[in-house]
Amino acid sequence: MTPLDLSRTVLDAVRCAVDAGELSVELPERVVVDRPGPGGCGDFATNVALRLARPAGQTPLRVAEILRPRLAAAEGIEDVVVTGPGFLNISLAARDDLTAGIVGDILTRGTAYGHSRALDGQVVVLRVPYEVRAEVVADAVARIVATQGGRAEIAHLKPGDDHGTGESTGDLLRPLPAPEDPAPLGPDAAQWALLHPAAHDRPRISADHLVQRESNPLFRVRYAHARVRSLSRAAHLLGFTAEPGDTEAAERTTQTVQTAQNTLLTPLTAHPRILTAAATHHAPDRVARHLVTVADALFPLLPGVLPLGEEKPEAAHRARLALAEAAGTVLAGGLSLLGIDAPEHL
Repeated sequence: MTPLDLSRTVLDAVRCAVDAGELSVELPERVVVDRPGPGGCGDFATNVALRLARPAGQTPLRVAEILRPRLAAAEGIEDVVVTGPGFLNISLAARDDLTAGIVGDILTRGTAYGHSRALDGQVVVLRVPYEVRAEVVADAVARIVATQGGRAEIAHLKPGDDHGTGESTGDLLRPLPAPEDPAPLGPDAAQWALLHPAAHDRPRISADHLVQRESNPLFRVRYAHARVRSLSRAAHLLGFTAEPGDTEAAERTTQTVQTAQNTLLTPLTAHPRILTAAATHHAPDRVARHLVTVADALFPLLPGVLPLGEEKPEAAHRARLALAEAAGTVLAGGLSLLGIDAPEHL
């Protein structure tokens, strides 16, 4: 069961409660499910009970208790626990199914994974000054907004309107300008240098963005993608391909690999939410930082993808390759939104 499937399941539970007269609310257009926060448990959590409490005229805990048995009875759900003021924490029947579902969804949708209709039909007007960083950020925001079904229009501030106080309407996009021309860094490093920092942080224009070492987050992201492509080519030579499934069934599954698999699943699951938030808040830096998180979570998995020595490829190797390729797909899609190349070799 993917997060999208689970979101639909939660929405179905709300619909059933409304039809049964237990809740008197308008059905929400969508329900958000995410990883449990502090104090939570299970595989996913949703705040739908808190959202519906006021229009239903009931407490969040009461709404959660109405929805809990309906969710617990749904196929693919093992348990539902109410925590805090009314969060529904959901444990799926099999974690392997969860991993396979998310990985399969990513590999099926490709770099379109995480795209949604959250901003369907909306036209976002971005007012920007004639300044290189503002232009680069606006272009990235436009691409990210498009992934959520919206359309961005870029309107430049009039000369002398340095603070965006003129009559033009729209959202002011004015990140701190670059201290110098980033062009000498080359297109990819220049894009990263301008997009990775938050809008209120001044970007660093330095050769640090070009060094091929662990201290450079751009290098880590691009290298992680290149490593995945290399593993896919090596697996082809060994006669096996990616197939979502149980990643821990191999005889020599180490604790490091098991931990890496579980750790990597979290940012992959969060990717759709990150794209929506980046589009809504006009913040491509959220995508850039998320890619670093995915890359760093991916590296510990990579040594366990291919069989070692005389070991024959097993189902777990195919599943790990699928998980790695899913991460590589997210990295490639995110880099593309930032206007940065995702290399096959590095």
